[in-house]
Amino acid sequence: MDSVSFIIPHKGRENMLIETIGSIAALEYPHEKLEIVLVSQNPAVSADVKQAAGNITLQVIESTPDNTISTSRNIGARQAKGNYFAFLDADIALSANWLSTCLQLLQSRRDTKLVSAMQLPSATPTPLEHIRVALSNADLDCTVSFLPGRNLLLSKETFYQAGQFPDDLVTCEDYYFTDKVNQLGELYYTSQAQYVHIGEDKQLAAMFSKEIWRGQSNLASTRDRRIPLREWPSFIVPVAIPGLLLCALLLAIAGYSGLSLMALGLAVLPVILYSLRLFKLVAGTTSFWQVLKFYSVYFPARAIGTVGGIIKTIGTSSHGK
Repeated sequence: MDSVSFIIPHKGRENMLIETIGSIAALEYPHEKLEIVLVSQNPAVSADVKQAAGNITLQVIESTPDNTISTSRNIGARQAKGNYFAFLDADIALSANWLSTCLQLLQSRRDTKLVSAMQLPSATPTPLEHIRVALSNADLDCTVSFLPGRNLLLSKETFYQAGQFPDDLVTCEDYYFTDKVNQLGELYYTSQAQYVHIGEDKQLAAMFSKEIWRGQSNLASTRDRRIPLREWPSFIVPVAIPGLLLCALLLAIAGYSGLSLMALGLAVLPVILYSLRLFKLVAGTTSFWQVLKFYSVYFPARAIGTVGGIIKTIGTSSHGK
């Protein structure tokens, strides 16, 4: 039976990490074939973390606070001994069949290079969590163009062929990396295994801050990779909406009420279209009003993050010169 290394970058709270490691210990797979490589930016790891691993080998590696999540993952990979790498975030609870199912799919599907499982909501989900889960599961039991880095299974060979994670990207590193894997073969998203994102966004205020942070590497992640047509709106729309709203305001001040209303309509249109699409995906788990609120917060946050990332990149480049 194949050996598998679970590589987990970690910083901050331990309660979710303990639950993550506990779900690995509950997997339907021989423990002697597993290891957990924890790359932590915490100064120390508690005994509870080690106890959660049970009889699975746990290797703890210290990572400096300035390292990106990519760097931590790459450090863990260099120390991992398994033939297969399972990259997890430190707030993921896996289903008991996660490894056996994903590994079987990876080995039986000839052109598949990476497998990821579908997301399930927690026991008491908020409307926002229902929305996040619906977006995550928009495409199931099929090949996809890229995947978030919460739960990824691939061979050690594929990991190095894809060039590892990009050390310089603060966010969006998973989209960049999985796109590189996709150039080697298929990415498969399955409903046969599942996970719960314990740290999923629960409230819009917290999501707003996180989306600003997530958006800072939005454009940087496009370098050296092909951008499918379906992905372009995610870059254009968040920035276009506040731009059109500003135009509407300036036109109104200048007395061009007709043009102002037209700009306002163009700004609102993508929010309505995205909301209608998402409302179908949530399938009655939350209201249209909640969906509309989600995009009313998501797009401004992404715009701030994207613009901030551009300014930061320009400032860094200028400083470098």
